Amino acid sequence: MSIDLEKIDLIRSRTGVTYREAKKALDEAGGDVVEALIKLEETEQSFTETMDSEEFTEKVQGRAQDIMEHIKSMLQRGQDTRIKIKQGDRTVFEMPATMGAVGVLAALASSELAILGALGTATAMAKNYTLEIDHRPKKGSGQPDQPDPKDTFTFKNPPVQ
Repeated sequence: MSIDLEKIDLIRSRTGVTYREAKKALDEAGGDVVEALIKLEETEQSFTETMDSEEFTEKVQGRAQDIMEHIKSMLQRGQDTRIKIKQGDRTVFEMPATMGAVGVLAALASSELAILGALGTATAMAKNYTLEIDHRPKKGSGQPDQPDPKDTFTFKNPPVQ
């Protein structure tokens, strides 16, 4: 019994198969470890050869296209959403939300940019600037040029007392 277990362990360590697969290969080889190893290698090769490489490539390409469509959709939503900095009714600065996201990532990556962002925020608060996040769906679909008020988020500084 211990001899069979040693043989099974040897087969498993060399091939990485389960105990059941190693025992089955050893039984089919009549207890001969080398013959069992050869059978397992042949089985692995036949499995690899039967895997159709064109089908695999099509699946990978199809998945890559799905991912690219999702990324394009996210970028388009970011372009449809605008970040505005206003002072009163005057728009001081406006940019797509995707650029704002890139700026936040840059600030996270660089301490100098984070300090610069903090100073800019403090200055904007002192001068009573407001921040608006405005979502406008694509033009050309019969939609008005002005955003719907429910699609706009406005952050106003409370007055300093």
